[in-house]
Amino acid sequence: MNNKRFYDLFNKMSFNSLKKMILKDYKLAKISRETSILGRKEVLNGKAKFGIFGDGKEIPQIAMSKIFRNGDYRSGYYRDQTFMMAIGELTVKNFFSQLYAHSDIKFDPSSSGRMMTSHFGTRFLNEYGEWDDLTKKKNSSSDISPTASQMPRLLGLAHASKIYRKLKNLKFTHKKFSKNGYEVAFGTIGNASISEGLFWETINAASVLQVPIILSIWDDEYGISVPNKYHFSKNNIGDLLYGFIRNKNEKGVEVFQVEGSNYIDLVNTYFIANKIARYEYVPVIIHVKNLTQPQGHSTSSSHERYKPKERLEWEYKNDSLIKFRNWILNFELKGSKIVDGDFILSKIDIEAKEYVKNEQKKSWNDFKKSIDKLKNEALNIINNNINYNNINNKYFWINNYIKKLENKNIINKKSIFILIKKILYTLDKTNFYSKLKCILTNWINKKYKEEQKNYSSHLFSNSKQSFKNIIEIFPTYNKKYINKVDGRIILRDNFDKLLELYPDLLIFGEDVGKMGDVNKGLEGLQKKYGENRIFDTGIRESTIIGQGIGLAMRGLRPIVEIQYIDYLLYALQIMSDDLACLQYRTKGGQKSPLIIRTRGHRLEGIWHSGSPMGGIINYLRGILILVPRNMVKAAGFYNSLLLSDDPALVIECLNGYRIKELLPSNLGLFKTPIGIVDITRKGKDITIVTYGSTWKIVDEAAKELIKFNIEAEIIDVQSLYPFDLRKDIVKSLKKTSKLLIVDEDVPGGASAYILQNILEKQNGYYYLDNKPITITAKEHRPAYGSDGDYFSKPSIDNIIDNVLKIIIE
Repeated sequence: MNNKRFYDLFNKMSFNSLKKMILKDYKLAKISRETSILGRKEVLNGKAKFGIFGDGKEIPQIAMSKIFRNGDYRSGYYRDQTFMMAIGELTVKNFFSQLYAHSDIKFDPSSSGRMMTSHFGTRFLNEYGEWDDLTKKKNSSSDISPTASQMPRLLGLAHASKIYRKLKNLKFTHKKFSKNGYEVAFGTIGNASISEGLFWETINAASVLQVPIILSIWDDEYGISVPNKYHFSKNNIGDLLYGFIRNKNEKGVEVFQVEGSNYIDLVNTYFIANKIARYEYVPVIIHVKNLTQPQGHSTSSSHERYKPKERLEWEYKNDSLIKFRNWILNFELKGSKIVDGDFILSKIDIEAKEYVKNEQKKSWNDFKKSIDKLKNEALNIINNNINYNNINNKYFWINNYIKKLENKNIINKKSIFILIKKILYTLDKTNFYSKLKCILTNWINKKYKEEQKNYSSHLFSNSKQSFKNIIEIFPTYNKKYINKVDGRIILRDNFDKLLELYPDLLIFGEDVGKMGDVNKGLEGLQKKYGENRIFDTGIRESTIIGQGIGLAMRGLRPIVEIQYIDYLLYALQIMSDDLACLQYRTKGGQKSPLIIRTRGHRLEGIWHSGSPMGGIINYLRGILILVPRNMVKAAGFYNSLLLSDDPALVIECLNGYRIKELLPSNLGLFKTPIGIVDITRKGKDITIVTYGSTWKIVDEAAKELIKFNIEAEIIDVQSLYPFDLRKDIVKSLKKTSKLLIVDEDVPGGASAYILQNILEKQNGYYYLDNKPITITAKEHRPAYGSDGDYFSKPSIDNIIDNVLKIIIE
């Protein structure tokens, strides 16, 4: 190793300072390694369910931590424990608390026991769901397991720095989020995960945008059991990235390759990368090669099963921690050594092992306290209300359950609840201990609700900005000047007003900028507000969503456009795995109030015409799913959402852009309520529930039904998720006793979801005289042309025929 290069890099440091830093780094690396080793043992001895660790990656992560500043962001994956320890955002106790799934946020601040081990994140929000000052903190966005899924979000976290640098006016209003855009987004990814399209889509977009990213690829030459030769075609990852490297004439990325055990070169490389990314705004990729994974991929299997003997021997000899230790022992600079012999390092080894063991014990004891407390409460209730001598042989198993409950080896709350339930089931068969049954039943019901808060809270925001706190404001109209315009004009003029009201509002997507979107709903707005606020992207749906997620996590208000709802499928995984569960998996520690705009329904043909609402509803719990029937309603939703901090998907009607509507006079201010249905036509004979584009054909059918003396009550759902919070649909059923649901999704899709909500959650079946009917599209996608549409999707004739059958029945 070149000691001269090392000395040049730290020429301002005294040798004693240098020595302290190196020994501190070695100790941290040893602590992290011992944490991995003991963590695996805790899984194998049954105290934890699963373990995945960062052993073998310690030295490069320590090097990376040296350039990570307050205000920076990490978007990484489950090998980064050393880095998180190095920046001071993860303790050994935190690590083991997550391993044990401790549901107290004080002990596992990343996720409160909701995510498996090694899924890291810092708290962006205070206890009230309001933003902290993120410029004063080292920030880590919340990890997710699906490989390469951290990449799209990384793009947005970096792009926010560029936005803050360009939009100078935001520095006065957004002080908590940026200091002149000098923040860097740090990404980490494993070598095998670069096989994923999300990796290449993000690198391409970052190269186009020129945003401050430092991406580290930890390369241990395997992806679980699969070696690199099956993941990519070249022998070297750097060769794959060659086409992205910038030159004098073209923008691109910088690529470095460095040995994972070379402490000097690692530190030097990260310092150079920092200058390029932070000050030149050029993305940097650092390929850290020849790393090892001493304990294999995870606790699920042993790497001895799939790595050849020669590879295992090589990994042992080339363990970066062992090589770092040997380098320290041999280091000499102008006659001075860091250590004289291995006494100091051996002492550090022992101290690190003892420290980790002590912290693990503390973490386990803290975890057990809440379980033991729950168990002891139950036992006290039983012991104070039961006479064991009076339990006859017929019910002897009550004693068996109680003895099991007294077992010191109970390590989860589930076991306690199961045993209490069994005791209650047995007591139900007896004619005695009614007092005990009553007390124990009340106790377990109360505790179950308390535990549900630990495991089921924060699907949506709990802050003052929650959608639940938004009050409806109706559109107003100029009575003297009746102005009917195309629906797209209402959207355009409303977006214009919103861009004026909210200087942090950004709108982007395919064809959004110069063209003003494919339906001209943003016509002329780029020219008015500039390319930093209204802009085009490449055809890359996953990273459009990820870009929006990262921007929203940094305090901006993006509206991202996915051109058609069919193309939402490209991005569904990112929306589901990252955005939808963000507040939940951090237990209110992070949020991303991203608004996704798309359009669908009623266009003809297999594509551009879809209504995959059943899949969307099921995958996107945690995102508001809004289905306005016209553009006034859509505009009202955007107005509401910009006052909310929940993520949302707004699906505009494709056939609504040219339909004439009255232009409101209070653009940007009126609000469509979320989770509230709209009764658009009163009636007494049948309730017809629908949403979106099918509302129009239902309304036309209802006009025809008047000829048959049938008065249909039409209910526009407006919001599929959440659904009818005031339970207005069941109120209608009490009057009509008949239910028809009209939906463009396939059978069993959104119609089944709506039906379950009405019948099961609202108890609507009590009020029905007939079986409920659903009219949906056919199971295939709609054929092209007007005839294809007529025979593939619900029509006015379908609705009239079914209503007549229901009424006659």
